[in-house]
Amino acid sequence: MKTRFAVLVSIGVFMVSVATAGAVDCVTCHKDVTPKIVSDWELSKHSENDIGCADCHGDKHVEMTDYEKAAIPTPETCGECHEDRVAEFKRGKHALAWAAMKAMPTFHWQPMELTEGMKGCGGCHKIGIKTPEEIKKLRTEGSGFGIASCDACHTRHLFSVKEARQPQACQTCHMGFDHPQWEMYSSSKHGVRFLLKQSGVLPEDAAAPTCQTCHMQDGDHEVRTAWGFLAVRLPLPEDEQWKQDQVTILKALGVLDPEGNPTPRLDVVKQADVARLTEEAFQKEREKMIKACSQCHATRFAKRELEKGDRMIKAADRLLAEAINIVADLYKDGILKKPENYAYAYPDLLTFHDAPTPIEQRLFVMHLKHRMRTFQGAFHMNPDYSLWYGWSEMVRDLAEIKAMAQELREKHAKQ
Repeated sequence: MKTRFAVLVSIGVFMVSVATAGAVDCVTCHKDVTPKIVSDWELSKHSENDIGCADCHGDKHVEMTDYEKAAIPTPETCGECHEDRVAEFKRGKHALAWAAMKAMPTFHWQPMELTEGMKGCGGCHKIGIKTPEEIKKLRTEGSGFGIASCDACHTRHLFSVKEARQPQACQTCHMGFDHPQWEMYSSSKHGVRFLLKQSGVLPEDAAAPTCQTCHMQDGDHEVRTAWGFLAVRLPLPEDEQWKQDQVTILKALGVLDPEGNPTPRLDVVKQADVARLTEEAFQKEREKMIKACSQCHATRFAKRELEKGDRMIKAADRLLAEAINIVADLYKDGILKKPENYAYAYPDLLTFHDAPTPIEQRLFVMHLKHRMRTFQGAFHMNPDYSLWYGWSEMVRDLAEIKAMAQELREKHAKQ
C-alpha cells in the first residue's frame, strides 16, 4: 500500500509540476526517458538563460501517455527570440530548400521514405520552410520531426552557435552527388588550413576561412550565391556561342520550350531561387563574395579568380550543350522515344533521374554531377575537383554520348 501511495504521489507531483511549465520538472522525467536530450539542454545557452522546455514545446504534454501533445518547434518558434536571424533565413536559399525539392519532377515519383520520410532528399531539404498544410501532412504520415529548420545546423537540444559556425555543420548536406561542396572545401587550401587550425597545428588567429566566412558574412543567414544552383543567369552572356549554349541548357531544364519560349517552369525556378534572373541580383552576390575574399586577398586577385570560375562555366556549357543537342536530335529523328512524363520531345534534365535509356542517364550525370563539379570546384579553389572530377568526366561523358548516339542511329537504320 505504501509503495502504491508513493507512486501515486510521484505521478501527481509530475503532472502538477509539468503543468507549471518548469523546465526542471520536465527534466525529472526526461533524465530517465531521454537523458541525452537533457544533458544537451543543460549545456545550452537556453538553459543558462532559463529558456525551458515549455517555451519551445508548450505546456500541453503533462504525462507519459500524452507525449504527442508536445509542440514541435517551427522557425516561428525560434523567431520569438531570434527575430532578425529567422527573417534573414527566410530571405535565403535554405528557406526554399523544401520547395525546391518538391519542384523537381522526379520527387513525385520516389517513395515517401526518400522524400517526406527524411531518408533521402528530404533528409537535407527539410531545412526549408513548410506550409501549415505540409506540416500537418508530414505529421499524419509519421514524420512529425524535421520541421524546425533552424535545428538542421543548430542541432537539438544544444542549439550551439559555436557548432553551427564550424564547416562540419555544413558537411551532412553539402557533399555527395550534386552537392559536393564539403569535399571541395575540405581538400582545398582554405579547408586544409582551417582543419589544421582546429587541430591546433596552426594558431587560433591564423587566416583560415570556413563555409560561413564566405556564405554567412557577419552571421547573416540570408545564404545565396551569384550563379545559383543551376549556374544559369539572366541577362544571357554577350558572347554569342555561350549565349546559345545557355539557351540550350535552359531548354533542357524545361524553362524554355524547344522553340525558345518561356514555359510555366520558369515560375518554379523563380520561386526556388536557383538562378539569378537579373544583373542586379547577380552583382549583389558577387560583390558580397569579393568582400569576403578581400579579407585575405587583394581585391583585384579576388575578382580575377571569380572570373576564372565564370569561364569554367562557359567551357562546361560548351560540352553540355553539344551533348544535349545530340540527344535532342535523336528525339527529333524518332530514334529515341519521348517518355510520357516529358512535356516536349526534348531532353528534360530535371526528370532524367528516372531516364529510361543509358544515353539519357549519361546526359543526366553529365549535367547534375560532372558539370556541378567543374564550376563549383573552380569557385571552391579546388583544382582537382574542377579538372578530374568535373571537366575530364564531362569530356568522357560527351565521348560516350556520341558513341551511343552513333550506335542507336546504326541500329535504327538497320531496322
